[in-house]
Amino acid sequence: MSEDSELDSSWKKIGIGQGLARIPGPSGERFAVLFQHGTLQVELYAPRARDQQNAHSRDEVYIVHRGEGWFVHGDRRDQFGPGDLLFVAAGVPHKFEDFRDDLIVWVMFYGPEGGEA
Repeated sequence: MSEDSELDSSWKKIGIGQGLARIPGPSGERFAVLFQHGTLQVELYAPRARDQQNAHSRDEVYIVHRGEGWFVHGDRRDQFGPGDLLFVAAGVPHKFEDFRDDLIVWVMFYGPEGGEA
């Protein structure tokens, strides 16, 4: 199977390379939406130099593929590295700081607007 259209609709395989091939986007976007199903949206995010995120309206999970740095969320600042999973509730301000220029993270948004109860 070489193309997504050949995959059974009950599963999906997405590689890092597929996402990186779409970053930066046409307007310089440092993320690419790679999959959506129900409330789940999966992106690949590869910020460079500065992370300009704002709080999001849905709960969010990051899985760090590559890179190290600090993750600021609310009034906390925690170190992260490859393999770490980071959760941020809807509405909480957050961003990556002092990160290496090779940072690549999987991003998953899910659930209703305003986050899970």
